[in-house]
Order: sequence, then C-alpha cells, then structure tokens
Amino acid sequence: MRARLLPLLIVLMAGVLLALGFPLAVITAGVEQQRVVVDRIDDAARFASLAQYVTTRPDAAGRPTDDDERRATLTAELRRYNDLYGIHAGVFFRDRTPMAVAPAGWGVPTAGEAADAFTEALAGRRSHDPRQVWPWDDSRIPVASPVVRDGDVVAVVVTDSPTGRMRSRVLEGWLLIAAGECAAMFVAVTAAFRLTGWVLRPVRVLDAASHDIATGRMKSRVAAASGPPELRRLARSFNEMADHVEDVLEQQRAFVADASHQLRNPLSALLLRIELLALELPQGNEEIASVRTEGKRLARVLDDLLDLALAEHAAADLQLLDVAALAAERVDSWHPLAADKGVDLAYEGPRAVTGWADPVTLSSALDAVVDNALKFTPPGERVTVSAVADGGNVRVTVADQGPGLTDEELARIGDRFWRSGRHQNVSGSGLGLSITRALLATGGGTLSFAPNRPHGLRVTLRVPRTGP
Repeated sequence: MRARLLPLLIVLMAGVLLALGFPLAVITAGVEQQRVVVDRIDDAARFASLAQYVTTRPDAAGRPTDDDERRATLTAELRRYNDLYGIHAGVFFRDRTPMAVAPAGWGVPTAGEAADAFTEALAGRRSHDPRQVWPWDDSRIPVASPVVRDGDVVAVVVTDSPTGRMRSRVLEGWLLIAAGECAAMFVAVTAAFRLTGWVLRPVRVLDAASHDIATGRMKSRVAAASGPPELRRLARSFNEMADHVEDVLEQQRAFVADASHQLRNPLSALLLRIELLALELPQGNEEIASVRTEGKRLARVLDDLLDLALAEHAAADLQLLDVAALAAERVDSWHPLAADKGVDLAYEGPRAVTGWADPVTLSSALDAVVDNALKFTPPGERVTVSAVADGGNVRVTVADQGPGLTDEELARIGDRFWRSGRHQNVSGSGLGLSITRALLATGGGTLSFAPNRPHGLRVTLRVPRTGP
C-alpha cells in the first residue's frame, strides 16, 4: 500500500510546487527586466533634458554655431555612458538625422522593436515596454523618449541595451527558485514518508498479527493506540474478532479432547467384548475379524484426535538443540522398519546444525513424516532425510520416491481426515500430518510439501535458528 500511496503524494506535491515555481520564475524575470527598463527611461529622460537646449542642426558648411558647445556636452555624456555600460544611445531629429550618438555611426534601425519605439516617441509618448527577454534569448532592450520643446517633439532619445547581465541575474534567480523547490520537495517527501508511515503503521501491525493468527499463534493482538481513528477502531475490532476466534477454537479443542477421552473407555470395553466373543466363534471368522479391524481403526482415530487437540493446546518447550543430530537419530530408529520393507532410508547432510525447537515435538513431527514416507515408498526405492541451515531457519527435508501427489492433492495434503483416493488401502486416519503441522506451529515452525522429481513427495520442516 505504501508503494502506491507514496508516489501519489509525491506527484501531488511536485505538481503544487511546480504550479508555484513557474509563476514565480516568470515574475522574477519580469521584475528584472522592468528594473532595466526603468533605468533606461531615467537615462533617456536625462539625455532628453540635455537635448532640449540644442536648437540647431550641424552646419553643413562646417561653420561653428551657438549650439556646438551644448552638442559637444551631450555627445560627451553619450560616449561616457556607452563606454561605462556598453549601451547604444543617441538623440535623433524627427527625420532620423543624428544630433549626437555613441558609438559613432550608430543609427535608428528601420525595422524591429527599436524602430517601433522611435515611432511611438515621435507621437509624444514614451515607448511601450519591450517584450520579455528570457535567459536563452540573446535580444536587446530598446527604449525611446521624446525631446519636447515648446510643446513640440523636436527629437527622440533612443537607448539600445544589451541583456547579458540581466539574463544572468534572471538565471541566478531561477537557480535560487529551483534550489528552494528542491529543498521544499525534500521536506515534502520526508513529511510524506512520515505521514504514510504513521498512517500505515497500524496496517502493518494488523497484517503481522493476521499472519500470526493464520499460522497458529492465536495470542497475537494489535495495540490500538496509534494511527488515524478509523484504523484504531479497526484494530479494536480485530482484537475482538481474534478473542472470539480463540474462544471458539479453544471450545472446539476442549470438545475434541473431552469427546476423544470419553469415547476411549466405552470403545476399550467394546473391543474387549469383541475379543471375548471371538473366543466363542470359529477360528478365522471373517465378520469378527472385520469388526475387530474397524474397532482398532476407530481407536486409532480417537487417539489421533486427542493428540491433535493436545498439540494445538500445549505450549512448546523451546530449546537450542542440534537439529541435524536429532534427524540422524530418528533415521537410525526407523532403519529396522525400512529394512523390513526393503526401502533404503538414509540421512544426508551436515552432522551439526543448531536451531530452536521443542525436542519432543520435533521428534514426533519427524517420526510422523518418516512414517508417512515409508508407507508410500515401494520396495527398492529410497527415502532421504537431510538438515541444512537456510537463512534464519533450519530446513529438514524428507524426500521419498513413492508415487507422489498431483497438484490438486498437494493443495489439500495436511488437511484433517484428508487422504488421497489412490491410497485408501494404506492404513491411517488422515490426521498424522495435521498433528505434525500443529506440533511445529507451537514452536514457530512450519511444514510444507512439494513434488520430488522425477517422482515422489518432498516434505520440508522448518524451525527457527534464533531464540524466542
């Protein structure tokens, strides 16, 4: 859930930051350009005030006039201005004839923004603001201001500014905005991690508790003290449900145990009467033999039911033990039966692998699995037992070369009273593997099944390597 929720929050926050960042970047560029335009307007106004006193054009014959000194002063100011700032500046009569320009030879373009600005100034108003110049746009900024004398426009001051420094300042401002956006995004992502962790922490705890209960650890509960109110309410409901399920299972176990125990005495008396009755009947009577067989089968089912109820109820006495040595010992104990059936039973693997388990419980589980393997393995085939360390677990594998099970049968193996329809002639109650799974679950162990190629069944018992 976090993998889906966190990207959604990050995308939303990134969208908000970008929606704020782009207008801020545009405003920054506009402010920088407006500052340049205002400076140029002030400069043009100053030059226009000087140009007002130049009343005549240069004499074509080269004779000095009264305005020569004023024009020289204006020209010197324009040159100093150009040398200092690199800005083209000039004062032009209405017919575009230069009154004074810097650098020398520069004139008003006949087209473009500068020509439009000159035309607007001839109408007696300052030129409009030029279009926005962006950092990647190597354009210039023209500004024109009229020179008015006696209410008439007699000349126009034109400045044509380079934009390199302005574009550098805009770019620096954009970099600061980008850095701020990255910092804000980092803070937002950190906050999103914390928020999703706070929201999903009860969900993770609930998931872990559900897994514990599903694997038989019925005492698992959820602390309903953190997270949103809805999840705290869900945690309380889960705890109530777990309490109810535990009570129902406890009642079921108690009923099975009591019923099994109460039925054993009448069944023992019944079997005794059957034996006494058999003494009065002819030897080899088929009916009495069938009754005796069914009675013993019923007694075995009752014993297995009682063992299952006790296995689900009893607490495990976990100890650090040598699982490999225990598996090898159980293999040695089953050797006589395997030899009698003509099955090759062997232990393979290391002689020392430690893990945490109840030794009695693990021995009973191994006995049940090895017994099951020997039942279904035909003479001349092999049953292999091995124990290896597997990450945080010790894995004990019992692999036989029997007929094996289909995929559908593998999905059902271990269910109570379930037996394959192909093996109904083999003795058993269908509870042995259920008891084994319950015994292992009390100590944190698991039982799983898989095909053993090319044929047969592979049963894997796992117990933890670390203590509780």
